[in-house]
Amino acid sequence: MSQTSSPLAKIIADEIARTGPITLEHYMSLCLGHPEYGVYTARDPIGTAGDFTTSPEISQMFGELIGLWAASVWQTMGSPQELHLIELGPGRGTLMSDALRAARALPGFIDALSVHLVETSQPLRAKQAESLKASGITPNWHKDFANVPTGPSIIIANEFFDALPIRQFERKNNQWHERLIGLDERGDFTFQIADAPNTHPLLTALFPKASEGDIAEICPAAHEMIEAVGTRFQTTPGAALIIDYGHGISGTSDTLQAVAKHKYADPLVHPGLADLTAHVDFAALVQSADKAELTSYGPISQGDLLIGLGLHERATALSQNTTSAQARDIAQSQQRLTAPDQMGTLFKALAFTSAGLAPPAPFTVSDRS
Repeated sequence: MSQTSSPLAKIIADEIARTGPITLEHYMSLCLGHPEYGVYTARDPIGTAGDFTTSPEISQMFGELIGLWAASVWQTMGSPQELHLIELGPGRGTLMSDALRAARALPGFIDALSVHLVETSQPLRAKQAESLKASGITPNWHKDFANVPTGPSIIIANEFFDALPIRQFERKNNQWHERLIGLDERGDFTFQIADAPNTHPLLTALFPKASEGDIAEICPAAHEMIEAVGTRFQTTPGAALIIDYGHGISGTSDTLQAVAKHKYADPLVHPGLADLTAHVDFAALVQSADKAELTSYGPISQGDLLIGLGLHERATALSQNTTSAQARDIAQSQQRLTAPDQMGTLFKALAFTSAGLAPPAPFTVSDRS
């Protein structure tokens, strides 16, 4: 098989040969989280030397504004003396480092914090520890969100949900059939359609008007995470901010993609050597939040979020007393984060709060889902 250039390919192919075709959800889980060959467990995939770049790596302004957002939400919570600041999938720690530096502007906030990073990757944990040295705060690491202590909490998830494994289904003879990954006659990975129809409840809830041949995607792990957040917020006050790329209305399409060295790749070729993601279905997250008795705001565009939090003003302040080249870099970063033809529209922000909290800035009551 041509995929044998990837060590993980043989492991997956052997499993398929033994047990039959596997779900896309299982395939993605192996590609991203295999203990020896997974994208996130084996190396650092972020940055110019990796596979992709995230907003915190583009500009310090991104993390700074998120830090000020968290401090503002803490105030709306009544400024509790103890607060868990939780980041899901914290990357290299850049966002949290910038956030903590900026949040020192609000007296008392830093003193109330315990920082919790939900991270399974040892290489990334090492980068996070290095990034947070200057903050003076020692974070607590957790492999699972369930292990984070309960209490008043603010949760940040930037480009976390897009990397959660998805399942795909194809509409055939007016029924849904799961798309599986098997082996073709040459031994290469290929998509196959399960013979038996599937009646997963999310399919009916999210895609009631599907047509023949449509492809639907669901992300069970995302719904489990929202449910866990809802359970936490039922007993203690809290807010969550999700920033990711995706669509605001549930629709049928194949959004699975692979990126290796900042270039698009075939998701079924060289598993473990390319990052796999899928667009986030924000409407589906809102449905889960409603079931979890969370109050939802948005989604709004990333551009609207950052501009509403003061990106233009921060960029102006940073540009003072800089060289022309530095000022140009700041302007370019600002454009990249907010322009509709770059990250400003495709990337969206969704906020959840526990009952009784005011809308977190820049969301308003009119943004309530």
